[in-house]
Amino acid sequence: MTALVRPRNGRVIGGVCAALARRFGTSANTMRVVFVVSCLLPGPQFLLYLALWVFLPAEKTAETAW
Repeated sequence: MTALVRPRNGRVIGGVCAALARRFGTSANTMRVVFVVSCLLPGPQFLLYLALWVFLPAEKTAETAW
């Protein structure tokens, strides 16, 4: 498994689904479908997405790494 960071490439909104897909070895589109379907169920899915967007670090690139 890789580190849980939001990637620079492959983001749609915040990169949370792309980060989770990379971490668990699935496709980003599969993770997005799972998230959208889970939003139809009761629970704090949207709040969890926002929290992960805020607290997950962005992937470092050569320009941002010192």
